[in-house]
Order: sequence, then C-alpha cells, then structure tokens
Amino acid sequence: MKIAVLKEQVDGERRVAATPETVRKFVALGATLAVEAGAGQSASIADAAYADAGASVADRAAAISGADIVLGVQAPDPATLAGAAPGAWVVASFNPFGERARVDAYAAAGLEALAMEFMPRITRAQSMDILSSQSNLSGYKAVLDAAAEYGRAFPMMMTAAGTISAARVFVMGVGVAGLQAIATARRLGAQVSATDVRAATREQIQSLGAKPIFVESVAGIEGEGTGGYAGEMSPEYQAAQAELVSGHIAKQDIVITTALIPGRPAPRLISAAQVASMKPGSVIVDLAVEQGGNVEGAVAGEIVEVNGVRIVGHRNVPSRLAADASALFSRNLFNVLSAFWDKETGRPVLDAEIGDAIRLTRDGAIVNPRLQP
Repeated sequence: MKIAVLKEQVDGERRVAATPETVRKFVALGATLAVEAGAGQSASIADAAYADAGASVADRAAAISGADIVLGVQAPDPATLAGAAPGAWVVASFNPFGERARVDAYAAAGLEALAMEFMPRITRAQSMDILSSQSNLSGYKAVLDAAAEYGRAFPMMMTAAGTISAARVFVMGVGVAGLQAIATARRLGAQVSATDVRAATREQIQSLGAKPIFVESVAGIEGEGTGGYAGEMSPEYQAAQAELVSGHIAKQDIVITTALIPGRPAPRLISAAQVASMKPGSVIVDLAVEQGGNVEGAVAGEIVEVNGVRIVGHRNVPSRLAADASALFSRNLFNVLSAFWDKETGRPVLDAEIGDAIRLTRDGAIVNPRLQP
C-alpha cells in the first residue's frame, strides 16, 4: 500500500496533508509513504524530517507513481495524477458544490474521490472532521487579524493618565469558529457578545462569559439545520434578527462573522447600511467571504475600508497558521484511514456510514447522493 503526499498547487495554500508524526503512524500500519519534495516547506517541515520519519522524498511524478492513496489538503487536478494506481483514492477537501467540474473530471479519470468536508457529524467521526479542526483555528486567527487592524487595545486598562475602555466584540454565528473567536476575544480582555439563529447556542455563549444576543419576539424558530449547521430562517425571523442586529452592531468596535450553509452561498448578515452605522476605526472580519460573504462590501482576499470601517476578507484563513493547521488536518486524515485499516489486506476498508458519506466518485461514476440531481 503506497500513500503519496503531494505539495499543494493552489496559490496561497501553505498547509500539507501529512506531517512526520502521521508519516510514522502510517509506516507503523505497514504503508509505504512517498512525499513530494518541498511539500512541507511552507508549513515549516523540512524534507529531511519526512525522511527521518520513514518516508521517501521524491519528485512529483515519482511520488505519484503506483500510489494507491493520494493525500492532499485541496484536491489536485486529476490530470496531474497520471501514474497513480487504477482506482486510486484521493483523500482531500474537494469543495464538491463549488468545484463540480473537478468532481466530474475525477469520475472520468477513474479515481475514487473522498471528500473530507462531507464527513458526517457523528460522535465517532469527530476526530476525522476537518471542518471542525480548521474552523477552530480560523476563529482564533480572526480575532488576531481583527486586533491587528484595530487601532486600539482590547482589554480595559487603568492608568495614571486615565482609563481605556475594553473593546466591544460581536461574534455572529456560534459554530466551532465562533466559539473559538469568543474564547480568544475574552482571553484578550474584550467585552464580548454573540448571536446565532440556533437557540441551543445560548448556553454555549454564556459558558464562555459572553453576552447572548437573541431574537425573543419570534417564537418557535430554533434555527437548527442538519449536521450541526444552522438552517435557513423564515422571512419573519430574518426581519426580526436584522432589526436586533442593527441596533447592536452600531455600538461595536469589532464584528466577526462566521455563518455558512453547506452547499449554498453564505447568508448575508450585515448590510452596507449596517456597516455605515459603525464608528470609524471599527473592524469587521468576514470568515465566510470565500462563499459569497456575510458582509456586504467584503472582498475575498482583500481588506477594504468603507466610511472608516475596515472589512477584512482574508482567503484560506487556516493556511495562515500553516504549521498547526497541517498538524490537525493530517491527523484527521490519519484518523479516518487508520480507523478502517484492515490488517489482512494492508489497506483501509471504509464502512457504509462513513464511506458512502464522503465518497464522491467510484468506477467512473459520481456516486454521492448529495451530488445527484
């Protein structure tokens, strides 16, 4: 069983799909590891570290040649995988809804695409969930990015020259990223509030010492979607939420938005009018900018200023913490493959619950029900 680890080809992608730690673990299972030269360089991992862990370091063609499994952070162009074993698995993030043409190309190439972002949100798959591990880092980094753009201190400071008030931070969307953003902002000394359409998150917000901001006037709407995500709200709820947020957001120094709906554009949480209501010097960090953005006026890959308010739209935020993001991502990959490792055949054999959820293509066809018409 040969496993290939490739250098990422997407501009700005600094993560790598395996670390020396996971290489050693795969070797212990009996696998042969081939790592493309320079694959870990941007994540501060030298080729020598992979070699010391038991992998061979080679050029791309040699690493791919005969590979039964290819590991990636972002799925490579299938045209670049010539030489892999017939029906080879490619385990990576695929963005299946946004990059459907690439999924079709994988089917045409006879490769088996396993999309890690389709991992079901069930208890036994928690250690395999790349969305959670990477979102956790995104929430942390969002607060640091906001602090870097904000021209004032976060904590309240009492000095001989007078008192500096604590920054007011508002987190919109209390999933994994939002919870980490709350915790990080609190550690930095900010006065934190948060909101979400899911009523169940109220206690989570309070447990972190933040103030929950919720619509109280519309009953019977819990906002729970599937798999732990928020669902889409009724027009009545959206109107009530917009009114509540408008009054609150004008008083904030920093706003961090994290709301996503799988397979659909990110919901619009902040309008241009709401941005205009904020004080000059305020900062908004839009973590959903690559899926269309929660904030009107946010631009993917840029920091724009509107009426003195800075809107931060960094792409691929986990990659901005490449070493830690790679460590977590690579463990997610190892956890899913090792959990199903069959000692007799010397390869993983996925069960139906996990395999059917993450498998996009097989035997030249698209087989995932979420991608069917």
